[in-house]
Amino acid sequence: MAKRKRETVDSAASLKPVKNWKEDLSSAPPKEQAARTDAPAAKSKDKAANNQTPAQANCTAKVDAPGRYDEGDRRETATIQIIAGSYERVLHGFTATFPQGLVTGPDSTDTPKEKEVTQPQVSFADTFLFNAHTSAIRCLALAPLSDESSKVTLATGSTDERINLYSLSTAPPIPSKNSKTSDLPTLYGNSIAENTKNKELGSLLHHSSSITALYFPSRSKLLSSAEDSTIAITRTRDWEPLSTIKAPVPKPQGRPSGDTAAPGEVPSGINDFAVHPSMKLMLSVGKGEKCLRLWNLVTGKKAGVLNFGREVIAAGGETRFGTGEGRKVAWDKEGEEFAVAFERGAVAFGIDCKPIAKVVPTPRTKLHQMQYLPSDSRPNTLVVSTEDGRIMFYDTQSTAPQPNNAKDEDISSCMLIAQLGGPAAGITGRIKDFEILSPPDADGKSFIIISGSSDGTVRIWTISISELAAPATPAKLGEGFTAGQAGKLIGTYSTGLRITCLKAFVMTGKPEEAEAEAEAEAEEDIAKSNSSSSSDSESE
Repeated sequence: MAKRKRETVDSAASLKPVKNWKEDLSSAPPKEQAARTDAPAAKSKDKAANNQTPAQANCTAKVDAPGRYDEGDRRETATIQIIAGSYERVLHGFTATFPQGLVTGPDSTDTPKEKEVTQPQVSFADTFLFNAHTSAIRCLALAPLSDESSKVTLATGSTDERINLYSLSTAPPIPSKNSKTSDLPTLYGNSIAENTKNKELGSLLHHSSSITALYFPSRSKLLSSAEDSTIAITRTRDWEPLSTIKAPVPKPQGRPSGDTAAPGEVPSGINDFAVHPSMKLMLSVGKGEKCLRLWNLVTGKKAGVLNFGREVIAAGGETRFGTGEGRKVAWDKEGEEFAVAFERGAVAFGIDCKPIAKVVPTPRTKLHQMQYLPSDSRPNTLVVSTEDGRIMFYDTQSTAPQPNNAKDEDISSCMLIAQLGGPAAGITGRIKDFEILSPPDADGKSFIIISGSSDGTVRIWTISISELAAPATPAKLGEGFTAGQAGKLIGTYSTGLRITCLKAFVMTGKPEEAEAEAEAEAEEDIAKSNSSSSSDSESE
């Protein structure tokens, strides 16, 4: 299907005057051309400055104004496939296409005037919309990408006890008259570039309760956890379960606040798990348990238990009426450190299972997602998303000075080095999930962050390593550190769904148009060879 350019109200309003400027400039004298070119730009700049706060001006991307990238861009574009799960049981996939210069920075051959040109709008296009489950989608997982295959496996988990499997194409769809594409009707006016290679593979039914977490350690294995207190290891070749790790059900110790278990029962199940980079160890946290469990993936047996003490639970923002259970767990890139997220805070531990520092957002708010920055230069940067619409970057190796009333056993706070969004930038909706991507051309110096909010808004940010410098002085001791806005918002897309989970990957496969042409050429070669062989046989 032909991919149509999305025309929103803002982009249409900004593109229409450009056409008039070009028509006027073609017939105007050179002096008037310069005056007319500068006037609209200055007027739009003044208007934007009057309507935005300093924080909003720093975070708001100038994506509506046209630039020199509209046509004839000599730099390549990057395409990202984004998949969002929702409470409405819908699996929504769409692509975001933008010049690589938005991430890697201006081209070295650009002149100073060209570098100041406003960046273009990110173009979005819907690729698929699956009615995946019969209840809310809770988690997603993507298999590692491979250069040998143009497909990637997607797994979705829901509260309906099912794991659905999909095969997604890694090739960006390119509209062409010769390709097998056509325009589809849409209610919202969004561009649609449906890929016929995106298919549903089937469902897995080896769990007896809601699915809580999914992970592909490799292309050959899938790990899944559920509220039935089991972690299943499935072989992707034939989707047969190889083994099941059974976590013990906690003993009843009263009914904590917010307990939804039936009378006579206790809350149980795996909240989250994380596999060590060596693929030999795994951490898990569960409901109703004030501990962390360590598993040996070689033998499939328990390797140890780390009980959370009072100082750890207090550092995680838990009160005496809370459950004290870990909600999320994550390893860093090197496997030398891991973090456990509680309801209103997180604690980082070393490989010796001793607490290093705590993450305490200021003002206090809930944490929804957590992961380490996949960077070699900053491997100890913990990224968390919050209830008030912030994505916060903490350096777990740099701690804040303890306040005067602090006790010796209190855990030091991590230093907040940067943040994205939040009320200061006009973003207040909670960020349920986010994904950090490192494009190949960025060389680990810059990253793309895709965030999904409960109001259905997906935002695409870019941030560089140079922006993650530690602040010079703390604002308030004992209550965390304030940091300025970092990064840049380059695109916003509204799905109209209540997003619960999100995944994304850079589409590095062969474009559909080139692949279709290659297949056509191969078919022509086969037809020619068949015709020549038949003519030779007739001549004999």
